[in-house]
Amino acid sequence: MAYSFDDLKNACAADWQAYIQHDFVRRLGTGTLEPGAFRYYLQQDYLFLQHFARAYALAIYKSRNMADLRQAFDGLKAIVDTELTLHVDYCRQWGISDHDLARLPEDRATMAYTRYVLDAGNRGDLLDMHVALAPCLVGYGEIANMLNSESTTVRADNPYDAWIAMYESDAFQSAMHSEIEWLDERLAGVTEQRFEELVGIFRDATLLEIDFWQMGLDWRSRSH
Repeated sequence: MAYSFDDLKNACAADWQAYIQHDFVRRLGTGTLEPGAFRYYLQQDYLFLQHFARAYALAIYKSRNMADLRQAFDGLKAIVDTELTLHVDYCRQWGISDHDLARLPEDRATMAYTRYVLDAGNRGDLLDMHVALAPCLVGYGEIANMLNSESTTVRADNPYDAWIAMYESDAFQSAMHSEIEWLDERLAGVTEQRFEELVGIFRDATLLEIDFWQMGLDWRSRSH
């Protein structure tokens, strides 16, 4: 049997839906999320992106051919040169200074997910790491598309509209589809036993993404 990324999602369907339809996401779409919750999430996401960049650097090291090396390098460059810069600018709009970001303590949820991804990459191969990263890269793109298509989503005068727009942008959607294609190509040749191993990684990473959303909702008890 030739596996695909959709098979990973289907194997974890309930967890995947709990992730992309989390209350944090729903409140982003309706514009009812507490500003403090979003601000706390933004700060932790800045730290997450730094570790995301480290994961791409590890992917460069793990690459065994030029195509994989180039893809990993492009991902690292996009995060460091573009996404982190945009994120810092976005944080400033929300009253979060560069000084605040520089002295930011890392939440346990941030630590758990990012270290899990890096550990998956260190002890496994390139496919292990990409599967661990997929809930973030693919999930955010799917979330933006879902919010954009739902009648309950408010775009006008929604303070979080720029966040939705960022992940439904052509650039991000292109990166998402490129990642899915990369995964489809490599999953097609794995054995049933190997696929089950990857399902375990994908499920764990998805559950850690759920914890990351919940961290935002629980910001009052975590930001002191």
